[in-house]
Amino acid sequence: MNDKIVILVACGSRREAKKIARRLVESKLAACVNVSPPFESIYRWKGKIRDDREVLILIKTRRQLFPIVEATIRALHSYTTPEVIALPIVAGSAEYMRWLEESIEPPRAGLEQK
Repeated sequence: MNDKIVILVACGSRREAKKIARRLVESKLAACVNVSPPFESIYRWKGKIRDDREVLILIKTRRQLFPIVEATIRALHSYTTPEVIALPIVAGSAEYMRWLEESIEPPRAGLEQK
């Protein structure tokens, strides 16, 4: 069974997005993080409709690392309630999936979170 996921996170700035991306890749919690150009988000927050520019990051990792990745994002993110959602990778080229596997380090003892 494939255990790879893509985590979507909307960030308030490109600088914040790149800081999170770099930390995740440097620590081998993610194989790759794509940083999008700014886009417009329309959403409801505290009873009001908001219209803001955000930067989306797409994080490729393993499902078992989600709690550690989420904790890392929360520690670096400026939002009170950041968007951190995971989608399964249901299929991928054999070469890419092998590269993902080789690029993500399993959690070290004591760092696993249930």
